Amino acid sequence: MIVCDVGPRDGLQNEDRVLEPAVRAELCNKLAAAGLKRIEAASFVNPKLVPQMAGAEDVMAALHRRPGTSYAGLLLNEKGYDRAIAAGVDEVHYAFAATDEFGRRNQNATTEEGLKTALSLVAKARSDRVPVTVTISVTFGCPFEGVVPPERVLGLVQRLMAIPPDEICLADTIGVGVPSQVTALVRGARELGATVGAHFHNTRNTGYANAVAALEQGVVSLDASVGGAGGCPFAPKATGNIATEDLVYLLRGMGVDTGIDLDALIECSRWLGLQLGKELPGMVARAGDFPNAKD
Repeated sequence: MIVCDVGPRDGLQNEDRVLEPAVRAELCNKLAAAGLKRIEAASFVNPKLVPQMAGAEDVMAALHRRPGTSYAGLLLNEKGYDRAIAAGVDEVHYAFAATDEFGRRNQNATTEEGLKTALSLVAKARSDRVPVTVTISVTFGCPFEGVVPPERVLGLVQRLMAIPPDEICLADTIGVGVPSQVTALVRGARELGATVGAHFHNTRNTGYANAVAALEQGVVSLDASVGGAGGCPFAPKATGNIATEDLVYLLRGMGVDTGIDLDALIECSRWLGLQLGKELPGMVARAGDFPNAKD
């Protein structure tokens, strides 16, 4: 199971305290040292709209790249793709919205326009031989349009399979989904031939249950944010992702190997809390591991 830490991107993009690129690169370095094999290191978006993500190229340049770790860049359009490739990302993550209103507010594009860009970027990534993940955001619910019908999401998955990305990530951007919905959506996407990942927020305390449901349906990756930091600047009341250390504790207890050092991850979570000047919502960093031979 691949755990992708999106903390340096999704975890920080909604924080009041803006961390300098060097500090964000240090966060990536700490995550890699803890054993994370995939890290969303930077977001190649307009810094005027998301100032927390300014200096994406500087983040990439400051990394101490660890062999075996893939450093990804998030992007929302063709310009972002070009920036990410020039900065030397190992893989690209493109996101578009399952609803028109969220898409307009988040990236100034309707769902149809976002899908068209997705197909174009997948073709470019294939040509450039760069792994590409396409994320469909607000797959379970939208803060502006309400419940998103599963057939709408699966229709988008089916159309993406015209030029299949390496992975299609189903994102519960505002944390409204429940396990039965996750089961149906992941199963439906896999039946269409997609390689599926999942991205959950814990806004309504269903994120971890949803992660287990996705795992049981065969997702290849799960996104999480160290410390449970995060949220979306364009989604009212959206809180953080599921915490990476909490997810790793859960997966380890279920016998799922992630290759991640939980103690090192807990220390990374506490370090990030200090950088942000607050206690982060992740629970395992507060309670500690169990059993813990050092206690």
